[in-house]
Amino acid sequence: MITLTLLHPLQSVPVQSWTFESESVVQIGRSTDNHVILYSAVVSRHHVELRLSASGWEVVSLGANGTYLDGKRITQVPVVDGMVIRLASSGPKIQIRIGSVQTEGKQKTVTATTSSATPTPQSSKETFVHTRSMDLDEQTQIDFHGSSFSIKYSQQL
Repeated sequence: MITLTLLHPLQSVPVQSWTFESESVVQIGRSTDNHVILYSAVVSRHHVELRLSASGWEVVSLGANGTYLDGKRITQVPVVDGMVIRLASSGPKIQIRIGSVQTEGKQKTVTATTSSATPTPQSSKETFVHTRSMDLDEQTQIDFHGSSFSIKYSQQL
């Protein structure tokens, strides 16, 4: 199991978490065919992948603006429990946890491969400070605007 936690851009506190129990590849980027969708001008459509190999999880950077660990650009590195990667030098930060993790705030658990059907966005939009339980068939979208962002939920049809 791997858990990804989006961190607040200023305070580095958890904002949104996703737990993947059976995937061997987790995709992150702007495109709606990713497991985690982050809308930011600096995030590529397919920015980064987390891949499970025989030796454990690894981070593979695919984005044009790069992926950073401790301020250094990376291309491919093994995952260390609790590590924080940044998408682009000024983009969103994501903490990576391996195994069973207790998280605060919103969490989405994904137990099967994401459907390839294109989601139909609804008009509802909520900020990260609003708590709301999520159904597993929902898709979460995060919009970044400078140092603030909002979360948009859309039902898949």
